[in-house]
Amino acid sequence: MTAPPHPPPGPARPLPWLPPLVHAVVLAGGLYAGIVGAGPADPLVLGGFTGCLLLLAALDRAEHRRYPHRTPLRPALALLALRLALFAAASGLDRSGVSRALFVLLPLTAYFALGRRVGVALAVACAAVILTANTLWAPGWYARPAEVTDVLMSGLALLLAVSMAGVAVGEQEARHRLTHTLDELRDAHERLTGYAARVARLSTVRERNRLAREFHDGLGHHLTAIAIQLEKAEAFHERDPGTARQALAYARRSADRALDDVRQSVRAMRDEDGPEPFSLSAALADLVRHADAGPPAVTLDLSGDEQGHRTEALTALYRAAQEGLTNVRRHAGATQVRLSAEYGEHEARLVVADDGRGFRPDARPDARPDARPDARPGEAAGAGGFGLRAMSERLALLGGRVEVATGPGRGTVVTACVPRGPAPAAGEAGR
Repeated sequence: MTAPPHPPPGPARPLPWLPPLVHAVVLAGGLYAGIVGAGPADPLVLGGFTGCLLLLAALDRAEHRRYPHRTPLRPALALLALRLALFAAASGLDRSGVSRALFVLLPLTAYFALGRRVGVALAVACAAVILTANTLWAPGWYARPAEVTDVLMSGLALLLAVSMAGVAVGEQEARHRLTHTLDELRDAHERLTGYAARVARLSTVRERNRLAREFHDGLGHHLTAIAIQLEKAEAFHERDPGTARQALAYARRSADRALDDVRQSVRAMRDEDGPEPFSLSAALADLVRHADAGPPAVTLDLSGDEQGHRTEALTALYRAAQEGLTNVRRHAGATQVRLSAEYGEHEARLVVADDGRGFRPDARPDARPDARPDARPGEAAGAGGFGLRAMSERLALLGGRVEVATGPGRGTVVTACVPRGPAPAAGEAGR
Protein backbone atom coordinates (compact mmCIF):
# COMPACT_ATOMS: atom_id res chain seq x y z
CA MET A 1 0.00 0.00 0.00
CA THR A 2 1.39 3.39 -1.05
CA ALA A 3 1.91 5.91 1.70
CA PRO A 4 0.02 9.22 1.40
CA PRO A 5 2.07 12.21 0.17
CA HIS A 6 1.35 14.14 3.39
CA PRO A 7 1.40 13.45 7.14
CA PRO A 8 -1.67 12.06 8.89
CA PRO A 9 -4.33 14.71 9.47
CA GLY A 10 -4.79 16.40 12.80
CA PRO A 11 -8.00 16.55 14.74
CA ALA A 12 -9.39 19.54 12.71
CA ARG A 13 -8.73 21.48 9.48
CA PRO A 14 -6.21 24.32 10.10
CA LEU A 15 -7.35 27.95 9.79
CA PRO A 16 -10.98 27.23 8.83
CA TRP A 17 -11.88 30.89 9.35
CA LEU A 18 -9.44 32.40 6.81
CA PRO A 19 -11.10 31.63 3.42
CA PRO A 20 -14.56 32.92 4.51
CA LEU A 21 -12.91 36.07 5.85
CA VAL A 22 -11.07 36.70 2.55
CA HIS A 23 -14.26 36.05 0.58
CA ALA A 24 -16.20 38.52 2.71
CA VAL A 25 -13.54 41.24 2.36
CA VAL A 26 -13.28 40.79 -1.40
CA LEU A 27 -17.07 40.81 -1.78
CA ALA A 28 -17.39 43.99 0.27
CA GLY A 29 -14.58 45.70 -1.63
CA GLY A 30 -15.94 44.70 -5.03
CA LEU A 31 -19.48 45.79 -4.23
CA TYR A 32 -18.27 49.09 -2.80
CA ALA A 33 -16.21 49.81 -5.92
CA GLY A 34 -19.04 48.81 -8.22
CA ILE A 35 -21.69 50.92 -6.44
CA VAL A 36 -19.74 53.97 -5.31
CA GLY A 37 -17.10 54.01 -8.04
CA ALA A 38 -17.11 56.35 -11.05
CA GLY A 39 -19.69 55.59 -13.71
CA PRO A 40 -22.90 53.59 -13.48
CA ALA A 41 -22.58 50.03 -12.21
CA ASP A 42 -23.71 47.17 -14.43
CA PRO A 43 -26.14 45.03 -12.40
CA LEU A 44 -25.21 41.91 -14.34
CA VAL A 45 -21.53 42.42 -13.57
CA LEU A 46 -22.20 42.98 -9.90
CA GLY A 47 -24.55 39.99 -9.81
CA GLY A 48 -21.99 37.77 -11.50
CA PHE A 49 -19.25 38.96 -9.15
CA THR A 50 -21.46 38.38 -6.11
CA GLY A 51 -22.49 34.96 -7.41
CA CYS A 52 -18.83 33.91 -7.79
CA LEU A 53 -18.09 34.88 -4.20
CA LEU A 54 -21.20 33.14 -2.88
CA LEU A 55 -20.32 30.00 -4.84
CA LEU A 56 -16.82 30.06 -3.32
CA ALA A 57 -18.30 30.35 0.20
CA ALA A 58 -20.73 27.49 -0.47
CA LEU A 59 -17.92 25.40 -1.92
CA ASP A 60 -15.80 25.89 1.21
CA ARG A 61 -18.70 24.99 3.49
CA ALA A 62 -19.56 21.85 1.52
CA GLU A 63 -15.92 20.71 1.48
CA HIS A 64 -15.53 21.22 5.21
CA ARG A 65 -18.68 19.24 5.95
CA ARG A 66 -17.71 16.46 3.54
CA TYR A 67 -14.05 16.28 4.55
CA PRO A 68 -13.65 17.75 8.06
CA HIS A 69 -9.95 16.83 8.35
CA ARG A 70 -8.25 16.56 4.94
CA THR A 71 -9.63 16.38 1.43
CA PRO A 72 -8.53 13.30 -0.57
CA LEU A 73 -6.24 13.79 -3.54
CA ARG A 74 -8.67 13.60 -6.46
CA PRO A 75 -11.43 15.73 -4.90
CA ALA A 76 -8.76 18.22 -3.77
CA LEU A 77 -7.47 18.62 -7.35
CA ALA A 78 -10.99 19.04 -8.74
CA LEU A 79 -11.92 21.61 -6.10
CA LEU A 80 -8.66 23.47 -6.69
CA ALA A 81 -9.41 23.76 -10.42
CA LEU A 82 -12.96 24.92 -9.68
CA ARG A 83 -11.72 27.56 -7.25
CA LEU A 84 -9.19 28.78 -9.80
CA ALA A 85 -11.98 29.22 -12.37
CA LEU A 86 -14.16 31.12 -9.88
CA PHE A 87 -11.19 33.29 -8.82
CA ALA A 88 -10.54 34.18 -12.46
CA ALA A 89 -14.21 34.93 -13.10
CA ALA A 90 -14.46 37.13 -10.00
CA SER A 91 -11.29 39.00 -10.96
CA GLY A 92 -12.64 39.60 -14.46
CA LEU A 93 -15.89 41.05 -13.11
CA ASP A 94 -14.25 43.13 -10.36
CA ARG A 95 -13.68 46.83 -11.15
CA SER A 96 -11.60 47.45 -7.99
CA GLY A 97 -8.88 44.85 -8.44
CA VAL A 98 -9.31 43.63 -4.86
CA SER A 99 -10.27 40.19 -6.20
CA ARG A 100 -6.62 39.45 -6.80
CA ALA A 101 -6.44 38.69 -3.07
CA LEU A 102 -8.41 35.53 -3.80
CA PHE A 103 -5.37 34.01 -5.49
CA VAL A 104 -3.61 34.05 -2.12
CA LEU A 105 -6.00 31.28 -1.08
CA LEU A 106 -4.73 28.95 -3.82
CA PRO A 107 -1.34 28.08 -2.26
CA LEU A 108 -2.94 28.17 1.19
CA THR A 109 -5.65 25.64 0.25
CA ALA A 110 -3.18 23.48 -1.69
CA TYR A 111 -0.78 23.45 1.26
CA PHE A 112 -3.48 22.04 3.54
CA ALA A 113 -4.90 19.55 1.04
CA LEU A 114 -1.87 18.45 -1.01
CA GLY A 115 1.17 19.14 1.15
CA ARG A 116 3.97 21.65 1.48
CA ARG A 117 5.63 21.14 -1.93
CA VAL A 118 2.43 21.72 -3.90
CA GLY A 119 1.56 24.78 -1.80
CA VAL A 120 4.97 26.39 -2.33
CA ALA A 121 4.90 25.53 -6.04
CA LEU A 122 1.49 27.19 -6.44
CA ALA A 123 2.70 30.30 -4.59
CA VAL A 124 5.62 30.61 -7.01
CA ALA A 125 3.28 30.00 -9.95
CA CYS A 126 0.89 32.72 -8.75
CA ALA A 127 3.76 35.18 -8.42
CA ALA A 128 4.90 34.30 -11.95
CA VAL A 129 1.37 34.80 -13.30
CA ILE A 130 1.16 38.23 -11.67
CA LEU A 131 4.47 39.30 -13.21
CA THR A 132 3.51 37.89 -16.60
CA ALA A 133 0.09 39.59 -16.56
CA ASN A 134 1.59 42.95 -15.69
CA THR A 135 4.20 42.55 -18.41
CA LEU A 136 1.62 41.64 -21.08
CA TRP A 137 -1.27 43.98 -20.16
CA ALA A 138 0.53 46.84 -18.40
CA PRO A 139 3.77 47.65 -20.30
CA GLY A 140 6.19 49.70 -18.28
CA TRP A 141 4.52 48.83 -14.99
CA TYR A 142 7.89 48.67 -13.29
CA ALA A 143 8.25 52.41 -13.86
CA ARG A 144 5.01 53.20 -12.02
CA PRO A 145 5.36 53.13 -8.21
CA ALA A 146 1.73 52.24 -7.57
CA GLU A 147 1.85 49.15 -9.74
CA VAL A 148 5.26 48.12 -8.38
CA THR A 149 3.85 48.44 -4.87
CA ASP A 150 0.83 46.36 -5.88
CA VAL A 151 3.06 43.57 -7.25
CA LEU A 152 5.25 43.62 -4.14
CA MET A 153 2.23 43.46 -1.85
CA SER A 154 0.86 40.51 -3.83
CA GLY A 155 4.15 38.66 -3.49
CA LEU A 156 4.30 39.46 0.21
CA ALA A 157 0.74 38.20 0.62
CA LEU A 158 1.65 34.92 -1.10
CA LEU A 159 4.72 34.55 1.13
CA LEU A 160 2.71 35.21 4.27
CA ALA A 161 0.01 32.76 3.16
CA VAL A 162 2.52 29.94 2.67
CA SER A 163 4.28 30.77 5.95
CA MET A 164 0.98 30.86 7.83
CA ALA A 165 -0.03 27.52 6.31
CA GLY A 166 3.30 25.99 7.35
CA VAL A 167 2.92 27.22 10.92
CA ALA A 168 -0.68 26.02 11.12
CA VAL A 169 0.11 22.56 9.71
CA GLY A 170 3.16 22.24 11.96
CA GLU A 171 1.14 23.16 15.03
CA GLN A 172 -1.59 20.74 14.00
CA GLU A 173 0.88 17.88 13.49
CA ALA A 174 2.57 18.67 16.82
CA ARG A 175 -0.81 18.55 18.55
CA HIS A 176 -1.59 15.27 16.82
CA ARG A 177 1.78 13.81 17.90
CA LEU A 178 1.20 15.06 21.45
CA THR A 179 -2.21 13.40 21.54
CA HIS A 180 -0.69 10.18 20.22
CA THR A 181 2.09 10.39 22.81
CA LEU A 182 -0.42 10.96 25.60
CA ASP A 183 -2.38 7.91 24.43
CA GLU A 184 0.80 5.85 24.47
CA LEU A 185 1.69 7.14 27.93
CA ARG A 186 -1.82 6.28 29.14
CA ASP A 187 -1.48 2.76 27.73
CA ALA A 188 1.99 2.43 29.27
CA HIS A 189 0.62 3.61 32.62
CA GLU A 190 -2.14 1.02 32.47
CA ARG A 191 0.39 -1.69 31.62
CA LEU A 192 2.68 -0.58 34.43
CA THR A 193 -0.26 -0.61 36.82
CA GLY A 194 -1.01 -4.17 35.76
CA TYR A 195 2.65 -5.16 36.14
CA ALA A 196 2.76 -3.58 39.60
CA ALA A 197 -0.31 -5.56 40.61
CA ARG A 198 1.29 -8.75 39.31
CA VAL A 199 4.53 -7.99 41.16
CA ALA A 200 2.54 -7.34 44.35
CA ARG A 201 0.75 -10.67 43.97
CA LEU A 202 4.00 -12.51 43.26
CA SER A 203 5.67 -10.78 46.21
CA THR A 204 2.79 -11.84 48.44
CA VAL A 205 3.08 -15.44 47.24
CA ARG A 206 6.85 -15.44 47.74
CA GLU A 207 6.50 -13.99 51.23
CA ARG A 208 3.79 -16.52 52.07
CA ASN A 209 6.03 -19.36 50.88
CA ARG A 210 8.96 -17.95 52.83
CA LEU A 211 6.92 -17.75 56.02
CA ALA A 212 5.64 -21.28 55.44
CA ARG A 213 9.23 -22.53 55.14
CA GLU A 214 10.28 -20.56 58.23
CA PHE A 215 7.47 -22.00 60.35
CA HIS A 216 8.04 -25.51 59.06
CA ASP A 217 11.81 -25.48 59.43
CA GLY A 218 11.98 -23.54 62.71
CA LEU A 219 8.82 -24.17 64.68
CA GLY A 220 8.38 -27.60 63.13
CA HIS A 221 11.78 -28.69 64.43
CA HIS A 222 11.12 -27.44 67.96
CA LEU A 223 7.56 -28.82 68.10
CA THR A 224 8.85 -32.22 66.97
CA ALA A 225 11.44 -32.16 69.76
CA ILE A 226 8.76 -31.17 72.28
CA ALA A 227 6.47 -33.98 71.13
CA ILE A 228 9.26 -36.56 71.40
CA GLN A 229 10.26 -35.41 74.88
CA LEU A 230 6.66 -35.40 76.09
CA GLU A 231 6.17 -38.92 74.77
CA LYS A 232 9.35 -39.93 76.58
CA ALA A 233 8.21 -38.28 79.82
CA GLU A 234 4.85 -40.04 79.58
CA ALA A 235 6.54 -43.39 79.02
CA PHE A 236 9.00 -43.02 81.96
CA HIS A 237 7.00 -41.06 84.52
CA GLU A 238 6.32 -44.22 86.59
CA ARG A 239 9.35 -46.38 85.84
CA ASP A 240 12.02 -43.66 85.96
CA PRO A 241 10.79 -40.31 87.33
CA GLY A 242 14.26 -38.77 86.90
CA THR A 243 14.33 -39.52 83.17
CA ALA A 244 10.76 -38.18 82.86
CA ARG A 245 11.74 -34.93 84.60
CA GLN A 246 14.75 -34.61 82.31
CA ALA A 247 12.52 -35.10 79.27
CA LEU A 248 10.14 -32.42 80.50
CA ALA A 249 13.10 -30.08 81.02
CA TYR A 250 14.21 -30.71 77.43
CA ALA A 251 10.64 -30.08 76.20
CA ARG A 252 10.47 -26.82 78.13
CA ARG A 253 13.83 -25.76 76.70
CA SER A 254 12.64 -26.51 73.14
CA ALA A 255 9.48 -24.47 73.80
CA ASP A 256 11.62 -21.52 74.93
CA ARG A 257 13.74 -21.80 71.79
CA ALA A 258 10.61 -21.92 69.62
CA LEU A 259 9.36 -18.76 71.31
CA ASP A 260 12.71 -17.07 70.71
CA ASP A 261 12.53 -18.00 67.01
CA VAL A 262 9.03 -16.52 66.76
CA ARG A 263 10.17 -13.27 68.40
CA GLN A 264 13.16 -13.07 66.10
CA SER A 265 10.97 -13.57 63.03
CA VAL A 266 8.52 -10.88 64.19
CA ARG A 267 11.39 -8.50 64.89
CA ALA A 268 12.78 -9.09 61.40
CA MET A 269 9.36 -8.51 59.76
CA ARG A 270 8.96 -5.25 61.69
CA ASP A 271 12.42 -4.18 60.55
CA GLU A 272 13.52 -3.54 64.10
CA ASP A 273 17.09 -3.83 65.27
CA GLY A 274 18.00 -7.38 64.42
CA PRO A 275 20.06 -9.87 66.37
CA GLU A 276 23.78 -10.35 66.17
CA PRO A 277 25.20 -11.37 62.76
CA PHE A 278 24.24 -14.96 62.00
CA SER A 279 26.93 -17.63 62.46
CA LEU A 280 26.16 -21.06 61.04
CA SER A 281 28.89 -22.76 63.08
CA ALA A 282 27.55 -21.33 66.34
CA ALA A 283 23.97 -22.15 65.38
CA LEU A 284 24.86 -25.76 64.51
CA ALA A 285 26.78 -26.15 67.75
CA ASP A 286 23.79 -24.84 69.68
CA LEU A 287 21.49 -27.16 67.74
CA VAL A 288 23.60 -30.21 68.64
CA ARG A 289 24.05 -29.07 72.23
CA HIS A 290 20.29 -28.91 72.78
CA ALA A 291 19.68 -32.25 71.11
CA ASP A 292 18.46 -35.07 73.28
CA ALA A 293 21.22 -36.89 75.07
CA GLY A 294 19.60 -40.19 74.16
CA PRO A 295 19.52 -41.81 70.74
CA PRO A 296 20.20 -40.79 68.17
CA ALA A 297 23.59 -39.41 69.17
CA VAL A 298 24.52 -36.34 67.10
CA THR A 299 28.11 -35.38 66.24
CA LEU A 300 29.21 -32.19 64.54
CA ASP A 301 32.15 -31.62 62.18
CA LEU A 302 33.11 -28.14 60.96
CA SER A 303 35.77 -27.24 58.39
CA GLY A 304 36.70 -24.02 56.67
CA ASP A 305 35.86 -20.39 57.37
CA GLU A 306 32.32 -19.15 56.96
CA GLN A 307 33.47 -15.56 56.46
CA GLY A 308 32.58 -14.35 52.97
CA HIS A 309 29.55 -16.60 52.60
CA ARG A 310 26.14 -14.98 52.32
CA THR A 311 24.03 -14.78 55.45
CA GLU A 312 20.90 -15.95 53.65
CA ALA A 313 22.81 -18.95 52.28
CA LEU A 314 24.11 -19.94 55.71
CA THR A 315 20.61 -19.49 57.17
CA ALA A 316 19.21 -21.80 54.51
CA LEU A 317 21.82 -24.44 55.43
CA TYR A 318 20.85 -24.10 59.09
CA ARG A 319 17.20 -24.67 58.19
CA ALA A 320 18.30 -27.71 56.20
CA ALA A 321 20.09 -29.04 59.28
CA GLN A 322 16.97 -28.54 61.39
CA GLU A 323 14.82 -30.31 58.81
CA GLY A 324 17.31 -33.16 58.52
CA LEU A 325 17.43 -33.77 62.27
CA THR A 326 13.65 -33.52 62.48
CA ASN A 327 13.24 -36.18 59.80
CA VAL A 328 15.75 -38.45 61.54
CA ARG A 329 13.92 -38.18 64.86
CA ARG A 330 10.53 -38.76 63.27
CA HIS A 331 11.21 -41.50 60.80
CA ALA A 332 14.71 -42.94 60.58
CA GLY A 333 15.05 -45.01 63.78
CA ALA A 334 18.75 -44.13 63.74
CA THR A 335 21.27 -44.42 66.57
CA GLN A 336 23.97 -42.17 65.10
CA VAL A 337 23.69 -38.88 63.18
CA ARG A 338 26.67 -37.09 61.71
CA LEU A 339 26.17 -33.38 61.04
CA SER A 340 28.97 -31.69 59.08
CA ALA A 341 29.45 -28.26 57.52
CA GLU A 342 32.21 -27.41 55.06
CA TYR A 343 32.92 -23.83 53.96
CA GLY A 344 34.67 -24.12 50.62
CA GLU A 345 36.11 -21.56 48.27
CA HIS A 346 33.18 -21.80 45.86
CA GLU A 347 30.30 -23.16 47.96
CA ALA A 348 29.16 -24.07 51.45
CA ARG A 349 28.09 -27.67 52.01
CA LEU A 350 26.00 -29.23 54.78
CA VAL A 351 25.64 -33.01 55.25
CA VAL A 352 23.18 -34.83 57.53
CA ALA A 353 23.96 -38.57 57.58
CA ASP A 354 22.20 -41.17 59.73
CA ASP A 355 22.42 -44.95 60.14
CA GLY A 356 18.65 -45.45 60.11
CA ARG A 357 16.53 -47.76 58.01
CA GLY A 358 16.45 -45.51 54.94
CA PHE A 359 13.80 -45.73 52.21
CA ARG A 360 13.35 -46.26 48.50
CA PRO A 361 13.63 -42.85 46.79
CA ASP A 362 11.03 -43.80 44.17
CA ALA A 363 8.45 -45.01 46.73
CA ARG A 364 5.38 -43.01 47.70
CA PRO A 365 6.05 -41.08 50.94
CA ASP A 366 3.40 -42.97 52.90
CA ALA A 367 4.68 -46.33 51.61
CA ARG A 368 8.36 -45.91 52.59
CA PRO A 369 9.92 -48.10 55.30
CA ASP A 370 10.87 -45.01 57.30
CA ALA A 371 7.28 -43.79 57.62
CA ARG A 372 5.49 -44.18 60.91
CA PRO A 373 2.49 -46.52 60.88
CA ASP A 374 0.17 -43.55 61.55
CA ALA A 375 1.86 -41.25 59.03
CA ARG A 376 -0.38 -39.50 56.58
CA PRO A 377 0.48 -39.30 52.87
CA GLY A 378 3.30 -36.83 52.29
CA GLU A 379 4.31 -36.76 55.97
CA ALA A 380 7.27 -39.12 55.68
CA ALA A 381 10.77 -37.97 54.97
CA GLY A 382 12.26 -37.98 51.55
CA ALA A 383 12.22 -35.99 48.38
CA GLY A 384 8.45 -36.08 48.16
CA GLY A 385 7.75 -34.76 51.70
CA PHE A 386 7.01 -31.11 52.34
CA GLY A 387 10.15 -30.66 54.42
CA LEU A 388 12.67 -31.66 51.77
CA ARG A 389 10.58 -30.01 49.08
CA ALA A 390 10.60 -26.73 51.02
CA MET A 391 14.34 -27.16 51.61
CA SER A 392 14.91 -27.64 47.87
CA GLU A 393 12.84 -24.56 47.02
CA ARG A 394 14.69 -22.42 49.57
CA LEU A 395 18.10 -23.45 48.26
CA ALA A 396 17.04 -23.18 44.62
CA LEU A 397 16.20 -19.51 45.17
CA LEU A 398 19.82 -19.05 46.26
CA GLY A 399 21.25 -21.05 43.37
CA GLY A 400 21.83 -24.12 45.56
CA ARG A 401 20.69 -27.74 45.47
CA VAL A 402 19.72 -30.69 47.66
CA GLU A 403 20.82 -34.28 47.10
CA VAL A 404 19.40 -37.32 48.91
CA ALA A 405 21.25 -40.65 48.94
CA THR A 406 19.37 -43.49 50.62
CA GLY A 407 18.11 -47.02 50.32
CA PRO A 408 16.33 -49.63 52.48
CA GLY A 409 18.63 -50.52 55.39
CA ARG A 410 21.43 -48.18 54.23
CA GLY A 411 20.57 -45.03 56.17
CA THR A 412 20.10 -41.62 54.57
CA VAL A 413 22.54 -38.88 53.56
CA VAL A 414 21.11 -35.46 52.81
CA THR A 415 23.55 -33.00 51.22
CA ALA A 416 22.71 -29.31 50.82
CA CYS A 417 25.01 -26.96 48.85
CA VAL A 418 24.85 -23.21 48.28
CA PRO A 419 27.29 -21.24 46.07
CA ARG A 420 29.40 -18.57 47.67
CA GLY A 421 28.79 -15.88 45.03
CA PRO A 422 25.85 -13.47 44.78
CA ALA A 423 22.32 -14.83 44.51
CA PRO A 424 21.03 -15.37 40.95
CA ALA A 425 18.38 -13.15 39.46
CA ALA A 426 14.78 -13.97 40.30
CA GLY A 427 14.09 -15.23 36.78
CA GLU A 428 17.13 -17.50 36.79
CA ALA A 429 16.63 -19.16 40.14
CA GLY A 430 14.03 -21.56 38.89
CA ARG A 431 15.90 -22.63 35.76
